[in-house]
Amino acid sequence: MGRAHGVWFQRTKGRLDPGLVKELLRLRQTGAKEDESPLPVIIRWNKQADTEKRKQALNRCQEGSCNHLDGELTLMDCAFGRLTPTTIQELLDNEAVGKLFYDRPVKALLDIAGKFTGALDVHMEEGLTGDGIGIAVIDTGIHPHDDLAQPEARIDAFVDFVNGESEPYDDQGHGTHCAGDAAGNGHLSEGLYTAPAPGARLIGVKVLDENGGGQLSTVIQGVEWCVENREQYGIRIMSLSLGAPAYESHRDDPLCQAVEEAWHHGIAVFAAAGNEGPEPGTISTPGISPAVVTVGAMDDRNTENPDDDEKAPFSSRGPTPDAWVKPDIYAPGTDIISLSVPGSPLERQLPENRVGEHYISLSGTSMATPFCAGVAALLLEANPMLSPNDIKSILMQTVQSLDGDDPAGVVDVKQAVTLAKQYLQFQETLAEASR
Repeated sequence: MGRAHGVWFQRTKGRLDPGLVKELLRLRQTGAKEDESPLPVIIRWNKQADTEKRKQALNRCQEGSCNHLDGELTLMDCAFGRLTPTTIQELLDNEAVGKLFYDRPVKALLDIAGKFTGALDVHMEEGLTGDGIGIAVIDTGIHPHDDLAQPEARIDAFVDFVNGESEPYDDQGHGTHCAGDAAGNGHLSEGLYTAPAPGARLIGVKVLDENGGGQLSTVIQGVEWCVENREQYGIRIMSLSLGAPAYESHRDDPLCQAVEEAWHHGIAVFAAAGNEGPEPGTISTPGISPAVVTVGAMDDRNTENPDDDEKAPFSSRGPTPDAWVKPDIYAPGTDIISLSVPGSPLERQLPENRVGEHYISLSGTSMATPFCAGVAALLLEANPMLSPNDIKSILMQTVQSLDGDDPAGVVDVKQAVTLAKQYLQFQETLAEASR
């Protein structure tokens, strides 16, 4: 009796990522016509193939009314668009095509913090506010809330990969809350709701729509824009409170590869762990990358006493597909009060979470991530010579211990700033000796 070998997309020897295989199987099970049912895909090119082969593949991607390429991801040497299963199968015969990925959906990871972590002490005792440090918030946008615009406007740039608008806005509300978690100055609360870096500059990068959703390719475009414009806007930090299911090694994950490029270009990347805990193996991409700082959420029970703190049950746990231990660090992520966008979908969905006219309380690793990004701005103000690796190392070395099933602890702002300053003395001594 002969042995069944499976359908074509199950016999591609790793040239289709598991997410795309899953979608192709779903389409077949629904009985959809494979030459009329396009899927969003990312094509990673084989750099060793000749240009003529790539040209042939590009031409094939434009054939027929159901196929369409939307653009290129230059840092990744990829293209993205919508292709039918029939076209995908034919592309596997072209040696210019290295691998095809499902351009899977990405979503915003939403499910007394300043006092507990020492951020307010750093403001008062050290005079640090993250002044002049650029934080890129890659999310649903940023509304020009007074806590970001008064007494000085601090949204230095805004780019919209969803609707193409040029002025800052947020049609969902999640990104504005995250911006406030990192850099709100408490202007409308008389300083009550002040973030770690109230003097930081903000760069809004809209990659998620009014529903808090988007695609991998759109997020990657946002990351690439930050890399290309990092010097113009002083982008030293990137905060991504979003994620998608992680199917493979970070080495084969397009979004991980993009944020690692940003890291190697001098941008410290903070990524949310995800809100699928407490089950193991639930870290989202790009948080599975070993390079970036992956942030989990802890529950401080709204007290300044660390003895009753615990890792939030919803916060995703490792290991990653590569068996890396994640998250790297925890930060307050439950019932965090930050900026609200008047009349936004978020306000309509959670009316009971509104705090006065200008704020809203939310929970999730989405909140913990920009908080840590704001702390990184304080470190860079204290020591501008820090590299992304330095920042990650300092944050992880100065944590407060926290019981749980992984070794990561809670961010300690005061200790981290102290170590950053000590490292600056070492760096200056080394630079002087090398002259």
